[in-house]
Amino acid sequence: MHHEQGSEEDWIIEDDTGDKSQLLSDTNFETRPWRLLVVDDEEDIHAVTRLALNNIVFKGRHLEILSAHSAAQAFEILSKPNDINLILLDVVMETEDAGLRLVKRIREELNNQLVRIVLRTGQPGQAPEKNVIVDYDINDYKTKTELTTQRLFTTVIASLRAYEGLLSIERSRQGLTRILQASANLYELKSLKEFASGVLNQIGAILDVGADGVLCLSRNAPGTSNGKIQTSIIAGTGTYSDLSGLDCLPADCEWSAIVEKAFTEKKSQYQHPADVLFIHTRHGHEFTILVTPPWPLGQIQRDLLELFCDRIAAAFDNRYLNEQLQRAQEASVVALTDLAESRDTDTGGHVQRVCRLTNAIATELKRRHKFEDDLTPQFLDMVGIASILHDVGKVATPDAVLLKASGHDKNERIIMEHHALAGETVLARAATMVDGVSYLTYGSQIAGSHHEHFDGQGYPRRLKGEEIPLSARIVAVVDVFDALLHRRPYKQAWSLEATMEYIKSRSGTQFDPQVVEALIHFVETEKPDWVNNSDQ
Repeated sequence: MHHEQGSEEDWIIEDDTGDKSQLLSDTNFETRPWRLLVVDDEEDIHAVTRLALNNIVFKGRHLEILSAHSAAQAFEILSKPNDINLILLDVVMETEDAGLRLVKRIREELNNQLVRIVLRTGQPGQAPEKNVIVDYDINDYKTKTELTTQRLFTTVIASLRAYEGLLSIERSRQGLTRILQASANLYELKSLKEFASGVLNQIGAILDVGADGVLCLSRNAPGTSNGKIQTSIIAGTGTYSDLSGLDCLPADCEWSAIVEKAFTEKKSQYQHPADVLFIHTRHGHEFTILVTPPWPLGQIQRDLLELFCDRIAAAFDNRYLNEQLQRAQEASVVALTDLAESRDTDTGGHVQRVCRLTNAIATELKRRHKFEDDLTPQFLDMVGIASILHDVGKVATPDAVLLKASGHDKNERIIMEHHALAGETVLARAATMVDGVSYLTYGSQIAGSHHEHFDGQGYPRRLKGEEIPLSARIVAVVDVFDALLHRRPYKQAWSLEATMEYIKSRSGTQFDPQVVEALIHFVETEKPDWVNNSDQ
């Protein structure tokens, strides 16, 4: 059915303000058709419905009509990805309640709460029970004789409006869910990007951008990041989802110029159909949010967008401050290590290699699903840096013992072994000054226990098996592995083959077998150059 200009029901199609011809010609406007599924066992009903709804356009989108001639066929269609917005459903088909049973399966088995359903029946007395309409969210119920061309048209448009409203609510719910999930730890970049993505979903739902989506880009201000200007795509929804993580917009993106203009002029650009908001943070980052809404933005919408964008910018500012704090902690750890190692020039590269290998083994154990309760994201982030503190207690060891080239006697060994408790004590005391778990926490564990043996024959407490913290069990292997590979005042460097054989021979006695297996797999698979000795 084609409505001429000026007919009494033009208001149904021309529901929103704005020039319709401009919207239809806008290549960025949503062009995907509405999808309607007619489910009826009478072929004539399909033909009449298609004729009645021919050439309908609602909000710039045409209507695509699909057909199913039984409830079973309809369920098969609906079970596959199809984006069907509305179903015109016959009540009586294979059985007297086939349509009602299909509604129940759609809502419960397919868990599809969005698609709108209008029941139709050719039998005026065949009305569904009230609880069916209430429980299964049916939009309308009509006899086929009631549905004249005009009434059918009105029912379809009203149902599509209802679908659109529910879709907007669902998008908003998903956006809020992502925001809440990500807000738990905004200091992690992954969570921060999830947060940004959730905010973009909220923006998209409020502005009704449809499949076009929303895009967030970040650029550091001149003078940061060694003076190099860096741009990255933080998050995207809809058609922009695949761009997340890229350094810049693809060359063929038609909005590159307006985004660049916003960054260059450092102000928002409202050039419908594309709007770009600009935000500058206190710590030098700049953000733009690109949206292509179907209608020009009003001032209230602009203000709301600015508020959303400020939240994203504030989250990134907080992460920047947290990064600076974390770097300060790392710098303190390195300074402590340098102080300890400054008296023993032969171990200059030892701590750096221990750090890298500790990280590698922890990652390999995580990949193997070992010690999952211990291998938390926090552990994986911190254990490498913390490992360089393993011998910090040597700062209390006299030079005559520490730097002695020959073997130690019994008394000297007692003095030498004291470095484990000395390091643990100093780091544990410092760790109490920091809330929660820190580098110092893991450093204290490692310093105090990396000379313990898996069979309980180590020092200083003769801990056994998993009584020894995992961080220390990893560093126990790494420390010996690297020490054997490189020259020390009291020994020559060993070959990689001899070192590996020694480590394997001590598995289950001195070392945790799981850690040994992870080390062997890493060295044999990755063959990193930096683990090989260079001073034989």
